[in-house]
Amino acid sequence: MKWLLIGAGVITACVVVIVIIGALLPRDHTAAMAARVAATPEAVWTALTTPADFPSWRPEVKTVDVLAPTATGPSWREHSRNGAITFVVDVAERPRRLIARIADKDLQFGGSWEYAIEPDGPSGSRITIVERGSVYNPIFRFVSRFLMGQTTTIDAYLRALGRRFGAEPAPSVVTLAGNAHGV
Repeated sequence: MKWLLIGAGVITACVVVIVIIGALLPRDHTAAMAARVAATPEAVWTALTTPADFPSWRPEVKTVDVLAPTATGPSWREHSRNGAITFVVDVAERPRRLIARIADKDLQFGGSWEYAIEPDGPSGSRITIVERGSVYNPIFRFVSRFLMGQTTTIDAYLRALGRRFGAEPAPSVVTLAGNAHGV
């Protein structure tokens, strides 16, 4: 019984420390990565802006519901093993710049991704994704910062996009001006 109480105390202390550290971390973050993809900017644009096709090249997306457009652009709901997330396009400048954001208000996180697409050689593109995110729950904030990493989802997305066009890209972290954390 004594060891059970000690174990419970240690677990409780760990949770309290995680909550305190998470509460001290900033709610908002910015992370950026870039990769070269073996496709023209127009082909990349089509892949990024055709949500109905996401399940065919993004392994984590099981299904997509294409929703009615909003005042700012297209909208869709992605279903994955982690649940459903609704997105809306806020800016679309074909074929070079796209900003999509999470439209759901009841999630533990939110934010937007800005996609910049630049030509890279005669048949390639350089894609830069900048995430401007918020993690509301202190425990999730701790996990995002120290266990998952704030570029994990961007990295997986860029790799899937590269494979969509037949090659495994090598995403790299992009340092943004004025960001002391190096991303």
